[in-house]
Amino acid sequence: MKEQSLDRSPSYRLITIPISHYCEKVRWALDWLQIPYIEERHVPLFHRLATRPYGGKSVPVLVAPESALVDSTDILHYLNGKSDGSRQLYPTQHNLRQEVEEWEELFDSQLGVSARCWAYFYRLNDREAMRRGWCEGTPQIEKMGFAIAFPLIRRIVQKSLNVTAASAATSLEKIRDIFDKVSQRLSDGRPYLIGDNFSAADLTFAALSAPTLLPPEYPMKLPQLDVIKSEMATTIKELRATPAGAYALRLYREHRH
Repeated sequence: MKEQSLDRSPSYRLITIPISHYCEKVRWALDWLQIPYIEERHVPLFHRLATRPYGGKSVPVLVAPESALVDSTDILHYLNGKSDGSRQLYPTQHNLRQEVEEWEELFDSQLGVSARCWAYFYRLNDREAMRRGWCEGTPQIEKMGFAIAFPLIRRIVQKSLNVTAASAATSLEKIRDIFDKVSQRLSDGRPYLIGDNFSAADLTFAALSAPTLLPPEYPMKLPQLDVIKSEMATTIKELRATPAGAYALRLYREHRH
């Protein structure tokens, strides 16, 4: 479980499922903005006990001194207003900020959902892979619960996220379409999607594409290509080779600190 110094106040608690790329989006924002926090990790289903008091069904949930936020984009807007100003995730210029928010919404509503469905199709039946992804840094009692209830948890996740061969194929089409859009945007040589600085749009694309790229800098230990199904590994290699994939991997190398 990641803990950061609480020398500064107020302090924040981030409720997560370890492997979740939407949680990674918020985790990265907190780290980038240099805002102290404590991450509280939970196994799927067990996370409901932690999020329910704050009105959230899923993760991430950010518990702040004055309120709790249950949507990753709302959390980023909130955190941006709490930074000391040396780093910002949203431009001050209205037109640029609007562009950032439009790209972020595209990635939130399409890329994140599609990447999750596609990755789970290949990994959800691998008990050991899911143990690593769901249990790292979680309470011992939840790890014990996973060991007993994995088949049930798997079925619930599979049903709730509609993870099927057909939905995975459709998801991959959407992923490739978004990667094409991002590659085209970058075709003029720009370093970032909007303006001259790293923004919420860049962070969101990199974080939510992580299940399709397996960046080495991801805070959770992700599998190596040689230990996953060959069809999945082939697609990951193809996506990494695109301008959009190379850009996301560069963002992890240069800005994930």
